[in-house]
This record gives sequence, structure tokens and C-alpha cells, in this order.
Amino acid sequence: MVEELGPEVFDVGVGDRVALQAGEHDRHGRLLTRGVDYDGGWAEYALASESTLVPIPDGLPFEQAAIIPDAVSTPWAAVTATGDVRPAEAVAVWGVGGLGAHAVQLLRMVGAAPIIAADPDERARARALDYGADVALDSTTPDFLTRIGQLTHGRGLDVAFDFAGVPIVREQAVQVLGEHGRLVLVGLTDKPLEVRDGTRFSYLRQQVLGHYGSEPEHVVQLVDLVRAGRLEFSRSVSGTFPLEEAPQAVDRLERRTGAPVRLVLTP
Repeated sequence: MVEELGPEVFDVGVGDRVALQAGEHDRHGRLLTRGVDYDGGWAEYALASESTLVPIPDGLPFEQAAIIPDAVSTPWAAVTATGDVRPAEAVAVWGVGGLGAHAVQLLRMVGAAPIIAADPDERARARALDYGADVALDSTTPDFLTRIGQLTHGRGLDVAFDFAGVPIVREQAVQVLGEHGRLVLVGLTDKPLEVRDGTRFSYLRQQVLGHYGSEPEHVVQLVDLVRAGRLEFSRSVSGTFPLEEAPQAVDRLERRTGAPVRLVLTP
């Protein structure tokens, strides 16, 4: 909520309900992330430029609005922009954590089919089914890649999403991409990516696409979809903590206590 206005601010007022974009572009066009490249997180108040304010409807709780930038907008941009997923395209999501779970939910909304979730954690697989996956597989089982072939009727995946940032995930995904298949790298890692059969990769005209964050319009789109009743994120807020209990919240995330999707700090 807007507490105070700076000079020459005309399109927003004190008391307006807003969410903050996860970042903004600097004068050179580089994307800067709030709380990483500049201050703006884990504080009672945040200083924000007017261009990063996103009005939210009265029916959207602040706890849910807070996770739309990044936790939802990153997979939304990966699905609709980088991955360019079309209706009835076969997709798979590796890693059904805080980003991957929303990817499943959003892929369902845009009409992808089938939606295959892959995660070695049984709790994550159950969550994937709850969020709209058609099937959830343990990616460590010997028949994992065979099952994807069966589920896609031998055609392979149109789009594979790596939300885990683990080399073995990328190796698996490349093996089950179909013709014109796209591998979208959302999970971050400093490990190299290896395409073992380069001839097959080129013959099938496949692509590897890097992805990071989202653009301002993606957050606005998601808020509009919530306002229209197409999306809601109540099940994604796994708990709220007062600001002074931030260390306990971080510990819960590190230990994956209760398999949380997102934990929210309240000032």
C-alpha cells in the first residue's frame, strides 16, 4: 500500500493498493532485480519508482499479490514469451517447486496437453497433480524417458522447461524433445550444457532458450487475470511470518519443511 508520495507523482495516491515489480531496467536497458541489484526487500517500507507500481484489485490479498512478481511472472513469461507455448502442445516441467508449480498451473490455463511434471520428491509430484498436471513422474526411475515417449505417442515434447537448474535434467530434456522442440532454461546453474547428438539436434531443428525473470507487462497481465477470475494463488502461500522471524522462514525453506511453495514476510 502506498504510504507516502515523492515529488511529481500524479497517477497514484496515498492508500492505493499496489504490488511492486520485481525489478526495473536501468538507463542502459539492463534488467535490475529488486533486493538483488538494489535495495528493496525484507523491510517495513520500500522506496519504488512510480513506473514499478502495479495497481491491484480490492479482492486480491496482499500476501497473494506479493508473490505474483517473480514467483508467478517468471514462469508466466517463460511459458508465454520464451517458450511460446500453444494449445495442445506437449510439455514437461522438471522441478515442481515455487516456480515450477506455477508453471504447471499456467500451462493448464493456456491449453498445453499433455502436461507432464517431473520431480523426484513425492510431495512435489502430488502438488503438480493438484496444480493441473496430467501426470507426475519420478525423474530418477529407469523408465522415465520411456514414459514421456509413451505419453507423447512417440512424437516427443514440444516444450521442455527446466526449473531445477540441474545438468541431468537438461540431458534428459534434450533426449525427449520432438521436432522443433524447445528447451527453456529457467533454473539457474553455472554448469555447462551438453548436447551429445548435435546432428539429431540440428536435423530436428530444436532450440535451447535461456530465460530470466519477466517484463513489466507480465505482472500486469497476471493481475488482470486474477481480476477476471481466471487465476488465484491462495494455495501458493504456504505460510506468513512477521519480518522479525525472517531467519525462521529461511530455515524452513532450506529444510523444505512442509514442502512450501512460497513463504511471505509481513511488516
